[in-house]
Amino acid sequence: MAKLMLVINPISGTGSKKGVREMVEKAMAECGHEVDVRLTGARGDATRLAREATRQGYYGVLACGGDGTVNETARALCGTGTALGILPAGSGNGLARHLHIPVDIQAALKIIASDNIVDSDYGTVNDLPFFCTFGMGFDAAVSHRFARRQRRGLLSYVTSAVSEYVQYRPQTYTVSANGKLLTEKAFLVAVCNASQWGNNAYIAPEASITDGLLDITIVHSGTAIDAAVMGMDIFTGYINKNTMVHTFRAPACVIYRNSDGEAHIDGEPVTLGDILDVKCHRGALKIFTPGGDHSFTPVITPLKEMLKDARLGLNHLLHVK
Repeated sequence: MAKLMLVINPISGTGSKKGVREMVEKAMAECGHEVDVRLTGARGDATRLAREATRQGYYGVLACGGDGTVNETARALCGTGTALGILPAGSGNGLARHLHIPVDIQAALKIIASDNIVDSDYGTVNDLPFFCTFGMGFDAAVSHRFARRQRRGLLSYVTSAVSEYVQYRPQTYTVSANGKLLTEKAFLVAVCNASQWGNNAYIAPEASITDGLLDITIVHSGTAIDAAVMGMDIFTGYINKNTMVHTFRAPACVIYRNSDGEAHIDGEPVTLGDILDVKCHRGALKIFTPGGDHSFTPVITPLKEMLKDARLGLNHLLHVK
């Protein structure tokens, strides 16, 4: 019998976590796993609990929450034999969506039961781990604005983005990577281990978490029309074809900016210095993932994911008691 720890963030996302414990315990008992359940109450709790699980030799830690909870949990599991399981229950669920883990806990538990574990990459910026994306510029400013809002969810995020766009001004960045130096005035710079920010917004559609490389996306500033086209390209998966975007891959890079300032790590707002040392750590994190081929096709893949979300939302609506 393998031992698992379930870490639940009770305030992540917009939905209730009522019944999650019982659901997980039942599903895992059916495949021979014992579950130890813990709740987080403050920032850093998930890291502390996951570190405890690694010391005690747990087979896996299941993170029930959003990308922030997943990040806190995963950072304690890097370089260990304890695997990360994701039960998506956040606002964006970027890493889960990249891995094609259903944004439905009952369905996500089937991924854990299948016991398909992949050695995955993760990134660090100034030694702080990220598993989905790290960014500066407009997306970081939106992240900071969104964090101050009381309401969560996609609508609240879009409102934050529109409000920030009105007043945002591009900044100059110098990126050193692959033996080259590139200086750009950019709307945003995103360094991606996975393909999306969350909610099927693809900032690096072709990113892989098993190739030992980070996808670096530099978005230039433009008109309001350019921004509208960019928005459509992000949700259709064509952003890397947009003429306002410069993309490349590298195992590491150093980014210079004019001063300390806002950034985000997996959607969580942080303040970092003017020199950002970014590295990819290949195959250092074990993650429960679905098997099969999940190649990305522009328009088709995003449309399929949107239909899944619509079906899930309708299913939840019909089963509300």
